[in-house]
Amino acid sequence: MLKPGATIGILGGGQLGRMLALAAARLGLNCHIYSPENNSCAFEVVRQSTCAPYEDERALARFAAAVDVVTYEFENVPASTAAFLAKRKRVLPDPKVLETTQDRLIEKDFLSSLKIATAPYAPVHSATQLAEGIAKVGLPAVLKTRLFGYDGKGQAKIDKGEDPNAAWRSVKNAHCILEGFIPFEREVSVIAARASDGSVVCFDVTENEHRDHILYKSRVPGKVTPEVASEARRIATRIAKACDYVGVLAVEMFVVRSRGKRSLMVNEIAPRVHNSGHWTIDGASVSQFEQHIRAVAGWPLVKPVRYGRVEMTNLIGDEVNDVSHWLRLPGASLHLYGKGEARPRRKMGHVTRVWPK
Repeated sequence: MLKPGATIGILGGGQLGRMLALAAARLGLNCHIYSPENNSCAFEVVRQSTCAPYEDERALARFAAAVDVVTYEFENVPASTAAFLAKRKRVLPDPKVLETTQDRLIEKDFLSSLKIATAPYAPVHSATQLAEGIAKVGLPAVLKTRLFGYDGKGQAKIDKGEDPNAAWRSVKNAHCILEGFIPFEREVSVIAARASDGSVVCFDVTENEHRDHILYKSRVPGKVTPEVASEARRIATRIAKACDYVGVLAVEMFVVRSRGKRSLMVNEIAPRVHNSGHWTIDGASVSQFEQHIRAVAGWPLVKPVRYGRVEMTNLIGDEVNDVSHWLRLPGASLHLYGKGEARPRRKMGHVTRVWPK
């Protein structure tokens, strides 16, 4: 168990690292950000930072010597980097989790081994395998690169009557996974935290609305039945326990309806704090960021109390230029990430509104 004044090393310097560092500071813990990008917005809120490539072993060794434990803000940190650090300091969640969740095919196989429902899928490493995959999962389907995909990147939908090879070329013949398209009723997620003692605490089920493959709004509580909500929490808990996970993770799911019954299919696992959990900063007694810091520091988790109905809206691209609207809106809490250029599709901040119970 870390003592106040200890230092947590964070791999990644984006907004998630920034909000983790802010949560740690509130608890009297320091953070040291390691990022290869010199304009990382998380650098602005910490006393210590390292700007170096993830492959720079000398810089990584100095970083490890300066911290008490290591965590990461996003799953595309090279697994080799996490493994190198794990020989010197404890890395949480375990680097093995990265190996599972960085590869969409390995992740789907892992979920299948737990008998957790997913969309039908097939590996695609060639045009021939693409044809075989379509025969297996049917159309419409979505072709996704196995590695480095988020916010809709590295994806191509294939509808009936379309040329599958055009989709194959669009992902530049990368190793892929073909997933059957799910006509879902709604998208939901569960943010779960697991401590080193095995205890798991879940936040309320969140309903998510995407625009152009990017999260636009999250609403809590999600419009699901108590039975579906309970099952969603059970699935997230099962995944966290199966990974021997320590920290916060998000499980994204589809609510599907068949023959009058609703069930869940897992879409993705995010082994980190997650955009759909940003509402917890203002809408609950403990945020996902504090919960993650508690877990990696070896501190007790706490059951969150939601303050009411909550809605989180992402500010994407030049939407950040209209902050005056949100600043004047009663009950709205504005969070800007300190990023420079407001590029299209770039998450610049978010707004949370709470309607008390």
